[in-house]
Amino acid sequence: MTTFKLGRRALIAAAMAAASFGSAAQAQETQILDSIHFLIPGGAGGGWDGTARGTGEALTKSGIVGKASYENMSGGGSGKAIGYLIENAESNYGTLLVNSTPIVIRSLTGLFPHSFRDLTLVAGTVGDYAAIVVGKDSPVNNMTDLLAAYDANPSGTAIGGGSVPGGMDHLVAALVMEAAGKDALEVKYIPYDAGGKAMAALLSGEIAALSTGLSEAIDLAEAGEVKIIGVTSDARVPAAPDAMTMKEQGIDAGFVNWRGFFGAPGMPAEQTAKYQEAIAKMYDTPEWEEVRARNGWVNIHNSGDDFKAFLEDQEKTIGDLMKKMGFL
Repeated sequence: MTTFKLGRRALIAAAMAAASFGSAAQAQETQILDSIHFLIPGGAGGGWDGTARGTGEALTKSGIVGKASYENMSGGGSGKAIGYLIENAESNYGTLLVNSTPIVIRSLTGLFPHSFRDLTLVAGTVGDYAAIVVGKDSPVNNMTDLLAAYDANPSGTAIGGGSVPGGMDHLVAALVMEAAGKDALEVKYIPYDAGGKAMAALLSGEIAALSTGLSEAIDLAEAGEVKIIGVTSDARVPAAPDAMTMKEQGIDAGFVNWRGFFGAPGMPAEQTAKYQEAIAKMYDTPEWEEVRARNGWVNIHNSGDDFKAFLEDQEKTIGDLMKKMGFL
């Protein structure tokens, strides 16, 4: 009897050891990087912060990366963090900087002396398309209606946004109206210092339409506050299947506020490739899908040369528009 018990315990112990070894081997097989450090050029709670921490969460929980650390470095519209990474390049090859569309806009306007070309391009990861919305009680139901209202009364058909003139919301509104055959310089844009104030202006009738991010628009539409009349994606977004794209309505305007990752200049190609492999592998994990869905992000993965081509195309589109509008 005693012999049987000892034998059974030995078998259980052996099975547990084998399972533990198997798990460790599986984790070792999955893991691509021991660690990763994220440099976030803004404060806690912002879009850059959420993107870095969400990506780190998915990478570590899925076992692709052993551990992740984070550093917030606000200042200069991300200029401080970019400058730091460039000046301390060799000691920061284990660091990824998160950024988004403003690196293109602010470089064009000269708000800081660097551009994405001064960094190692790793990958674009997520994006938020833009949307034009109107109040729930507005007689406008689509872009055709909005353009008709604009033709009838240009000065009375103002479009608002939660950014300054020349900022992202303004540029999106101008891009859409220009693609619709209107003169972007003639479009009346009213800036507000926050999305909440812009929404209040829309609901009060102070503006006819609002230029905003799609993820924010979806929440407002689900709450019954607004109607989404146009989205700047190539195809309908699953999170808002009833919202028509601009292109469906004959307006060839596409825009996405992407977020992605950059490395220090001179980063060894082998290190860059490991980061790109880790990010690519992340998309197939349930851990990433949980993070993505929770944040309402759209996957727009592009890596290396594809990322560069994407940025150059956006730089040209935004640059041409900003020149026409007198911002450059």
